[in-house]
Amino acid sequence: MPFPELVWSVCSEVHASESVACLNRALNHLKDIWEEIGIPEDQRLQRVDAVHMHVKNLLDMMIAEEEGLRKRLLDSIETCQKDLDVLCKELRLASFQPEEGSTMLQLEKDMRTCLKAMIQEKTQRMKDLKELREQDKDLCDILCSSLYAIDMDSVPSAQDLDGYRGHLDGLRAERNRRHAEFVSIKTQIISCMEDLEQEPDTSFERDVVCEDEDAFCLSTDNIAALQLLLSQLESRRAENEVLCGSYRARIQELWDRLQIPAEEREGLQEHMTASRKRNREALSTEVQRLEELKIQNIQNFIQSIREEIVQYWNMCFYSHQQRQAFTPYFSEDFSEELLSLHEAEMENLRKHHEAHKELYTGVQQWEQNWTLYQALEKKATDPSRFNNRGGNLLKEEKQRADLQKSLPKLEKSLKAQIDQWEQEQGRDFQVNGQKFLEYVQEQWELYREEREREKLERQMKKSKQIEEDMLYGTIVRTPSKRRMAGTPTPGKTRKMNTTSTMSTPNTTLRSAYGGPVCQSPVLRPPMSAHKGGLALRTPGRGRTPLGLERNKENISHLTGSLRTMAASPQKNYSINSVASTYSEFAATWI
Repeated sequence: MPFPELVWSVCSEVHASESVACLNRALNHLKDIWEEIGIPEDQRLQRVDAVHMHVKNLLDMMIAEEEGLRKRLLDSIETCQKDLDVLCKELRLASFQPEEGSTMLQLEKDMRTCLKAMIQEKTQRMKDLKELREQDKDLCDILCSSLYAIDMDSVPSAQDLDGYRGHLDGLRAERNRRHAEFVSIKTQIISCMEDLEQEPDTSFERDVVCEDEDAFCLSTDNIAALQLLLSQLESRRAENEVLCGSYRARIQELWDRLQIPAEEREGLQEHMTASRKRNREALSTEVQRLEELKIQNIQNFIQSIREEIVQYWNMCFYSHQQRQAFTPYFSEDFSEELLSLHEAEMENLRKHHEAHKELYTGVQQWEQNWTLYQALEKKATDPSRFNNRGGNLLKEEKQRADLQKSLPKLEKSLKAQIDQWEQEQGRDFQVNGQKFLEYVQEQWELYREEREREKLERQMKKSKQIEEDMLYGTIVRTPSKRRMAGTPTPGKTRKMNTTSTMSTPNTTLRSAYGGPVCQSPVLRPPMSAHKGGLALRTPGRGRTPLGLERNKENISHLTGSLRTMAASPQKNYSINSVASTYSEFAATWI
């Protein structure tokens, strides 16, 4: 027997024994009372039967009440179960499952609690559904759309309500988007109407411009009609702006060609920016006036157009033959027909340059870079550039290095563009009557020839200087580096003295005709040569000078000069004098 039942059995036996003992005590007490009163024996038995009957009735009544309680509990459980089944089906929830081992009273309580919660859930869902439907109606009225498809008589599930809320969120977003689009389009429509000086004519235009923004129906048809109206107005305004722009361009062109003074132009300045109806009319009137002045000043006008034609010829790199092909340019018969031919040529040149502006700009950029590169290369050979201040030499070197890298890249890019242009046009792209790539190659060849020519000139100049040094004993010194403070300065070269004689054996030259003595220039040894007992060595007695090894062409000229000096009978030079001069030259190069 399980422990709870065992406990219940023991408790029941205890209560039963106590009840019997209590009843026996009560009967014994009644018996004593009856004996004391003197109630006969038969009446005593009757009274005992009455007590027994009363106790039995009392117990029967108590049992009946408890039976009624059990029946009520069973009925309540059954009713709750039915209601729970219906609600679970309506709310699309799982059926109620009682806990195992729960008593009848606990089961009824749990079922009543669950039923109450489900009833509240149903009530709340129906309330939410009603509120969502009201919001849906308002949004559909604004957007002119249909209501959300949902059964209003049945209880919606949580997923249905979430889907309805998501649908309404989408409608709100669409309403906000359409409202913003409507406000934007309305603003643009009003602006276009103001620019065109137009009033709203149709009822739709009046609803858009004059009515309240919140009262406008934001249907897809209305939005499409708004966009169509705006496109029409913008198209008319664009046409008006294009017409006014052409008027302004023509006016500016005629102003410049006719040389209209500034004070006359100021009267039309207010119409040179806006493009409304009155501006268009004023511009049209000015164009007509200038056209009449053009006919009156046709010669000056044609000359002005010719100047612009020359500018476009230069920008399009026209050759001499291409320019000569336009024969009206050289005509002196100034007439309206000649003016028309010039205007037509000017328009063709302008369109041609605009259509290929990127290509011509690239060619122009190449020429600018090429000119700058040549200028920097020329500066690189100038010895005076080392006397710069402010870091210009470093900037120029960096710029020259950048141009060395960018020029080939630009040429490659232009080659690809030119190939595409030639395929589209079916003809060669020429610069000054020559293919551009051939023109570039020719420029590089001319540049290399110029470099070679400059190199030869420098070599010839150097050879000539060497010959002069050998003949006249002139020493050319390279600029010395700037010395720091406190550094001893080397000894200076002795000046030539035509009236003095030298006792040094290799530096004395006397005139064969009894003239004055000529002293060859001798280098004074530097101060460092006196320290440590070192003597100044002359290259004539030692190894070959370093400068002569590096300049073999100069050695050949030097040898030729020596031979010329030795073979010349008109000059009287001694070997010692020549050696002295050569030593000084070699020492200078070392």
